[in-house]
Amino acid sequence: MELKELLEGVRAVRIEGDTERDITGVNMDSRLVKPGDLFVAVKGTQADGHAYIGKAVAQGAAAVVCEAWPETLAEGVTYVQVADSESAVGRLATLFYGDPTSKLDLVGVTGTNGKTTVATLLYKMFRSLGYKCGLCSTVCNYIDDRPIPTEHTTPDPVTLNRLLGQMADEGCKYAFMEVSSHAVAQHRIAGLKFAGGIFTNLTRDHLDYHKTFENYRDAKKAFFDGLPKGAFVVTNADDKNGMVMVQNTKAAVKTYSLRAAADFKAKVLEETFEGMCLDMDGREVSVSFIGRFNVSNLLAVYGAARCMGRQPEEVLVALSALHPVNGRFETIRSREGVTAIIDYAHTPDALANVLSTINEIQQQRGSVITVCGAGGNRDKGKRPLMAQEAVKGSDKVVITSDNPRFEEPQAIIDDMLAGLDREQMRKVISLADRREAIRTACMMAQPGDVVLVAGKGHEDYQEVKGVKHHFDDHEVVREAFGI
Repeated sequence: MELKELLEGVRAVRIEGDTERDITGVNMDSRLVKPGDLFVAVKGTQADGHAYIGKAVAQGAAAVVCEAWPETLAEGVTYVQVADSESAVGRLATLFYGDPTSKLDLVGVTGTNGKTTVATLLYKMFRSLGYKCGLCSTVCNYIDDRPIPTEHTTPDPVTLNRLLGQMADEGCKYAFMEVSSHAVAQHRIAGLKFAGGIFTNLTRDHLDYHKTFENYRDAKKAFFDGLPKGAFVVTNADDKNGMVMVQNTKAAVKTYSLRAAADFKAKVLEETFEGMCLDMDGREVSVSFIGRFNVSNLLAVYGAARCMGRQPEEVLVALSALHPVNGRFETIRSREGVTAIIDYAHTPDALANVLSTINEIQQQRGSVITVCGAGGNRDKGKRPLMAQEAVKGSDKVVITSDNPRFEEPQAIIDDMLAGLDREQMRKVISLADRREAIRTACMMAQPGDVVLVAGKGHEDYQEVKGVKHHFDDHEVVREAFGI
């Protein structure tokens, strides 16, 4: 594609050099630049791409888009200055990869909890209905049935548009995508056209990045503000921010609720550790999911499918055949009758929801033992809140490490314990070694007890001092159970 065609998507402040030259790729990482590529210098949170313009040029970049004009210009390279290169890169990548969202219907899911479950279940449902689909999620990206490993909830704009372009080229009709608050704030979704958006819920998270809850909320809301007329929104009427999200959207709004008047309604008729029987919009359906938070997730899926033109009966049949996402309320049973539950719950609200569900089903027929920690180099304010929710909903708690990253595990544990009083501490032990913590909890459990292992879910690693070591909660539990 010629550079001048790409530049139609952005407003250039200044241009030096030939704009009729061919561009063979778009990159914002200088290490990935190949001869003929366009390098976009972005001021990121970790590094400033402007410092790597020289390296990109040395590797053969044909053109550079930047905010700050370079002191020296290399001969034969075209330089383009824009007011905001972070927002420009998405539009440039969209154009380069052939505007993929004009060729498929893209549905975005945002909120604090439930994004992965809702996006993945929609992907699985529409594939079961006979459509080719794509998925962008925390757990894995898929182009129909082909897995593409993922590093972030929402990839960078270049990776994202390349992936969506492949989905469109391979005949996908729909794509379902988790939309993180970081992705909105950093313009990673700039240039994409969404056919619909789903709001799950909003609780405290990512304040290490957004600084205030209001900033975090507004980043989520900006996604819905940007939806075009003709798109749909399905929003959670049970969340106090559900209607705030859609105040300024041009999209058609539908609501879902377990408690209030809404377009899509559901209630739990029966619940066990094997699943639930639900009344959904006046029809009974059995599902292999557990917990009221999952009823909410299933309602979001049902509502979105209805907005996408599917009939109630076919959606409910498809829902009844679906299974939980890896690491989301997964149960493992010991031969002695102890139930372990692996869940990704890594926010206070998510942990409270999971424990509430476990206690509703247990009805004091056995103890609840919770293993949990908190991630390093992330929002420190939620650490004592995590410990408080764990103690509130459990008979015994083992506080341990999660992904300590570049922090000392014991320092994170101390931050969690600081939220507990002397009485609460009687329920708690702490073990920095996560493997020992899980083993200890499983050894403490008696027949009929439930061990909740929270925080990592689908992750099969622990990140320590910048290195990812293999670690899978499922494997450790099975080893402790001897199965």
